[in-house]
Amino acid sequence: MQLEIITPEAQIFLGEAEAVQFPGLNGGFQVLSNHAPIISALSAGVVKVNLDKAFDVTGKISELIQVDKSNKNVIHIDIKGGVMEMLNNKIIVLAE
Repeated sequence: MQLEIITPEAQIFLGEAEAVQFPGLNGGFQVLSNHAPIISALSAGVVKVNLDKAFDVTGKISELIQVDKSNKNVIHIDIKGGVMEMLNNKIIVLAE
């Protein structure tokens, strides 16, 4: 599924993911491929992304992205809150 994370300043991430864990207002939740359509508010916390393939760090990346040292297929993105929508295997996150 495609994941796009946008802040007011820039697009933080655009790529393919197998699973994404979010810090919801009432606790964390996870979204997998072919999940039912959902819109949810997000609290401050970390978005954990399980990628289809290892994260490529050759280009410029946001300081908000941390690559898991033990598994290059996992990244963590710090957010201060926001909203996410999943529809037709595409996730859009508008984050602070």
